[in-house]
Amino acid sequence: MSFPIHRPRRLRKNGAIRKMVRETQLTPEDFIYPMFVTHGRGVKKKIQSMPGCFQRSVDEIVKEAQNVYKLGIPAVLLFGIPEHRDEKGSEAYSDKGVIQKAIKAIKDKVPELVVITDVCLCEYMSHGHCGIVKNGKILNDPTLELLAKSALSHARAGADIVAPSDMMDGRVGAIRDALDAHGFEDIPIMSYSAKYASAFYSPFREAAESAPQFGDRRSYQMDSSNRREAIKEVALDIEEGADIVMVKPAMCYLDIISDIKDTFDVPVAAYNVSGEYSMVKAAAKLGWIDEKKVMMEILTSIKRAGADLILTYFAVDAVKELNK
Repeated sequence: MSFPIHRPRRLRKNGAIRKMVRETQLTPEDFIYPMFVTHGRGVKKKIQSMPGCFQRSVDEIVKEAQNVYKLGIPAVLLFGIPEHRDEKGSEAYSDKGVIQKAIKAIKDKVPELVVITDVCLCEYMSHGHCGIVKNGKILNDPTLELLAKSALSHARAGADIVAPSDMMDGRVGAIRDALDAHGFEDIPIMSYSAKYASAFYSPFREAAESAPQFGDRRSYQMDSSNRREAIKEVALDIEEGADIVMVKPAMCYLDIISDIKDTFDVPVAAYNVSGEYSMVKAAAKLGWIDEKKVMMEILTSIKRAGADLILTYFAVDAVKELNK
């Protein structure tokens, strides 16, 4: 049977019907809002390559966390910008580190908000890489101890979820062991499992002040040409104890999100990264696109591909659109 019996346009003829049969629905609960925490007080510094995003001191991050929670966004992801950097990333796991202070301050004022912390060393290392460096080489196994120490310090400060993003082999297991050994067996791990070496990260490196001082991160982040490897990475992370797995970036990797969702029975997160965000902002500023419509189309595509959770700098604006 076909036309004229079947007329798909019948279910598109007005907005009410289209909404009734819509297959993919965005809600505020889908979003995680990334934020950048810096030292000082009363700091709200614009990030030039990411319009609408800021580096905020702890007091300012608490205000933003309160606003986020009031909008109905259930969780934030924190990145730290330390006052000092060294070759061991010491401030990443210091009890007095900027992330540790921010966790405590947010949980004190907005205890219901889920606080997720990025566990990586790049922002804290003097060389900007995600692990210990010796003779120009990023060392995997010695880095695991520092990552585990960082995750443990976040848990002690009150983090609800820790999210390792470094792409060192074995880091999920090392973090799980450290958390469990110190009584934090209930803290979930959201692993950046399929994190690609992407050109879409450039604005983030301004935001987090984390550009590598030499070389690049291709020896530990995934090759953008690889699809099957993502399944392997996710399987390894789940085996080591990951509770949520993530694909990063999102827009150019919708096939990876779909593959992982179809293969594994765990929550899947996807990171709508800085370059994806900034491209929309730049094109909208030039009047080439409708920012809000493009934003919602992109976020819907990420959920349609299979993401249960979407990390996005658009979270606040998207929820405001949904609440209209």
